Amino acid sequence: MLRGLEIRDMLIIERLDLGFQPGLSVLTGETGAGKSILLDSLGFVLGWRGRAELVRAGAEQGEVVAWFDLAEGHPAHAILNEAGLPDGDELILRRINTRDGRKTAWVNDRRVSGEVLRNLSATLVELHGQHDDRGLLNPKGHRAILDEFGGLEALRAKTGKAWRALRAAGKAHVAAIAALEEVRAQEEFLRHAVAELDELSPMAGEDAELDASRRKMQAAEKVREDVIKAHEALGGNGAESIVLNALRWLEDADAVIEGKLGGSIEAIGRVLVALDEAADGVVRCLDDLAFDPNELEVTEERLFAIRALARKHDVLADDLAQFGAGLRVQLAALDQGESDVATLRAALSEAEATYDSAATALSKARAKAAGRLDKAVMGELAPLKMERAVFTTAVEPSDAGPEGRDLVAFHVATNPGAPAGPLAKIASGGELSRFLLALKVCLSADAGGITMIFDEIDRGVGGATADAVGRRLADLARGGQVLVVTHSPQVAAFGATHWRVEKTVRKGMTLSTVVPLEAEERVDEIARMLSGDRVTDEARAAALSLIAAQ
Repeated sequence: MLRGLEIRDMLIIERLDLGFQPGLSVLTGETGAGKSILLDSLGFVLGWRGRAELVRAGAEQGEVVAWFDLAEGHPAHAILNEAGLPDGDELILRRINTRDGRKTAWVNDRRVSGEVLRNLSATLVELHGQHDDRGLLNPKGHRAILDEFGGLEALRAKTGKAWRALRAAGKAHVAAIAALEEVRAQEEFLRHAVAELDELSPMAGEDAELDASRRKMQAAEKVREDVIKAHEALGGNGAESIVLNALRWLEDADAVIEGKLGGSIEAIGRVLVALDEAADGVVRCLDDLAFDPNELEVTEERLFAIRALARKHDVLADDLAQFGAGLRVQLAALDQGESDVATLRAALSEAEATYDSAATALSKARAKAAGRLDKAVMGELAPLKMERAVFTTAVEPSDAGPEGRDLVAFHVATNPGAPAGPLAKIASGGELSRFLLALKVCLSADAGGITMIFDEIDRGVGGATADAVGRRLADLARGGQVLVVTHSPQVAAFGATHWRVEKTVRKGMTLSTVVPLEAEERVDEIARMLSGDRVTDEARAAALSLIAAQ
């Protein structure tokens, strides 16, 4: 319930502090006094989209504060908890609008976005009027209104759950078909590529091993020829033979000259030993350098085959094995794909049946609820002097969605035999007001602690009809809170609280204010509404009579 409203420097309101009570509160005043500005300010703090320029001329910023009492279980508690905001039995909204257009909002002294503010406002205040596209006149909300009236929330939730499951099953089925088609398009390539990889069977690190082995064999091939030449030069036909001849000649000479060549002979012996050691080393080296020329050819062929396959598939040689594993997975998916698609198709069919069952049950329940709503609204139209009007809730087939397969719209016919049409288009101003009021009375069995505001909903009606409107508003306010902006004295007479909106000029500046009326002042205000600017004794008597009749 709305408990208070503070307005600072908004449009032509300089400063305004209002306290609200339960029951029916009425705001009256001459045309242009600022009643709509009061609602604009309230809409501003609630996050509603409205006028762009709100700051009072000469002020740097405008500010509105509203506070509400929240009963236990009020839907606003869930929004506060979800947004991580302080929660309690009082809710304070504050919003500032600077001259350059920047808007800043707080909830319970915490900075919030406009979205959070609007989510909260939907649980706090309902505004109804002839030009209200947020409430009962908006066909987009008629389905939800019917579901609320019929208590169909559980069926709608079940349908929504079935719809989400159906969408998920459909996406999975489509994705599986697309994946299967993609693999099928590459089947020939996949099978050929896997066959090549299986035949070659490359392993990680093999490229480097083959390259090292190839380089070693190529190097050995170049060096071995020189080593062989060196072996021949050291062998029996080379240096060894020459040194042996020299040794033999020196030994023969030394026998004649009596040992004068002994040192040379010993040195040559050492040379022969060294030559023999060198020859052994060369032989061992030749053994190490020995390789099969066919092995080099085989190594090169495999190395080149691996590298060619890597270039073909644009991967590193070391990644060929992993690449092949991925291709085999795709082939396995192809082989498994038909089975998977069939399984998902069966799951989709089951999801379709589940959704169809839930949506059908919801449609039937809506049709029954529509009949009950029509009967209830028709019952409310008679006291509002519209006993010949017809109200119908049209439930027509629509595209499937999370809320079922129904399009719901409120239709009216103002006279018997007249064509029915959408509520907002068929009814005249006064008729529309009464239709809205009747509909709201039927929907208000559980208002959930919401504050209802009716903006000149009695426009175009008077006399007994206006009296009936006032009585319905008073009934609606029992156990709750209703604010009505009215020009009807009959409606104003039903108010438990009465404010008058006034416009004054001070120091050349036009300002609007709201004055709470005591009993005598209230009589004068209703008398003014009855007779105009000149309040007569007769008008006062009529005003007293209206108030006494309530």
